[in-house]
Amino acid sequence: MQANETVIRQPGKGLETQFNFDDAFSDGEDGDEVLEFSSAAIRKQLAEDYSWATAENQDEEQTTENGSTTEHDTSVSTFNLDGSVSESRSRSPSPPHTPEEADFPEDFSQISLSEDLGQSNNHQSDDQREESPVEEDTPHPAVHINVSNSPSSRVVLATNSEEDYNKHIKSPPESPRGSTPPAPTASSSRLPTVESAPLSIPASSSLPLPKDPAHLGLNHRPTRSAGPSAFQKVVSKTRPPFLPPKSRQEDKKHMADWETMMKLSRAAEEKRRRALQERRLARELKIEDSIHLWERDILPDWRVVNRNPTLRRLWWNGIPTKLRATMWERAAGNALALSKDNYRTCFARAKRALSSGVFPAETLASIEQDILDTLPALHIFHPETGPLYQDLKDMLCAWVVSRSDEGLGYAHGAAKIAAMFLINMPPQQGFVVMRNLLERHCMRSFYGGISTKDDVEAYYRIFDTLLADGMPKIYFNFKQHQISPAAYLPDWLIPLFLDHLPFEACARLWDVMLLEGDSFLFRAALAVLAVLEPRLFFPDRQELTELLKGENKAALEVARRDGRTLDGGKYEIYGVDEETLWERIDSMEEWWKESTWKRLTQRELPDL
Repeated sequence: MQANETVIRQPGKGLETQFNFDDAFSDGEDGDEVLEFSSAAIRKQLAEDYSWATAENQDEEQTTENGSTTEHDTSVSTFNLDGSVSESRSRSPSPPHTPEEADFPEDFSQISLSEDLGQSNNHQSDDQREESPVEEDTPHPAVHINVSNSPSSRVVLATNSEEDYNKHIKSPPESPRGSTPPAPTASSSRLPTVESAPLSIPASSSLPLPKDPAHLGLNHRPTRSAGPSAFQKVVSKTRPPFLPPKSRQEDKKHMADWETMMKLSRAAEEKRRRALQERRLARELKIEDSIHLWERDILPDWRVVNRNPTLRRLWWNGIPTKLRATMWERAAGNALALSKDNYRTCFARAKRALSSGVFPAETLASIEQDILDTLPALHIFHPETGPLYQDLKDMLCAWVVSRSDEGLGYAHGAAKIAAMFLINMPPQQGFVVMRNLLERHCMRSFYGGISTKDDVEAYYRIFDTLLADGMPKIYFNFKQHQISPAAYLPDWLIPLFLDHLPFEACARLWDVMLLEGDSFLFRAALAVLAVLEPRLFFPDRQELTELLKGENKAALEVARRDGRTLDGGKYEIYGVDEETLWERIDSMEEWWKESTWKRLTQRELPDL
């Protein structure tokens, strides 16, 4: 359909727009009838046809006409959609037309929608009419739309009082300064009553109402019976599904045998644990009883243990707790010639860097994360409740500052070493011992970053040679799966086994490591593999890698089933404890030779 717009100027009426509609689907047989879209044409059409007006609306119109006096003003026409045309006598200034409203003629300033609201009320059921009858004097509300006003004030809900409506119409929004006087608008003489509440659309009874999600079952969680399912009752637990099924009697017999074996296995494991616990308690009691030997023979000059095998064996059995700080400090030495005030100086520099914002934020975040993973079973380094948390953080910040002069930053795993020293000695003393320990060649290589990569590779080759000489089965198994020492050795040596072994075992390893030097680290690493040897022969490389990381799924499941805690050493789920580990270390006396270690280090590290 095509529309042609025609602008006609009539005397006294200004410009009047007419629209001619040509039907694109017309066959041309009808007369060339021109449809005119103007106010005069609409009045003529409404006067000719009243068939769409209902009798009920006419009665309401008569009631309204009898109850109020209507005066006509022929200046501006206003028509109601109930079929009657009325003239308004009230005039009110309107604001200037906006560009969006320029296309609307001023003749259509107000339109009453009383018919629509009346029709909506007619849809109510007869029962509702009987229960709440409407008074005859209360007409339906009228909605007046003034297109000449701004969009926010075009729609006006009329009340029963003509004065209220005239008051609203006669007080339009203020026009900007310098604007032309607003054009007059007409108001309707039919001013029925309307509630002061906002107009709401009644809900249709034919539309479905939204249901509560709880009634839809969205949060419903299906329950499952505690007993075995029907399939679990008949499936065989003692034979794989790809083999022929057993008879019911044979399956029950084998299941009973399996339960008996598991019961005996758990009893044997518990008996072994009790035996190891008794041996550990006996050894600790023996250490406490030997304090007088330590104070008399070793404390004056600790180097005597290198000449006396009895005192050396006494040191290997473990240092008494009350003497551990003194013995560690003396055994570690002071190759860096650090003063007792070194910690205070480095910590003051760290505090200035932190207060001025110079301290690297990434380094501080790495320290915080490393502290969270430090000895979680002890709960003394927790950021919120740990009593030694702040001391550990200060000590690590001071250590970072001390390494900054060499161009080195923080290394992950240093928090474990600092934590072990803080448990046994004050921060000032522990800081000096820590710096001297990490200055040893092996530890410096693993903490030195990229600059010491060649030395780390040399230590890998040394460990491979020792593994091939002492444990050839494990060596060839690793070669078959292409697993090099780089896959597990740094995780052991950088934190000095604190991530993987029980705390008591690590304390005793540190006693001997500070005495014997770097060679004992490799001997302890070989002992760890000896304890894990029955578990190392997996056909899959991924399973072997998970076991070395302490993440074997089967072992974790067994530990959870037995109710063991998983916040200690990662290898505790494999049954690695202090007594078992030291049994493997002592058994290596048959083939371990210090001369072999010296020969390998001279070959791989000639500058050492």
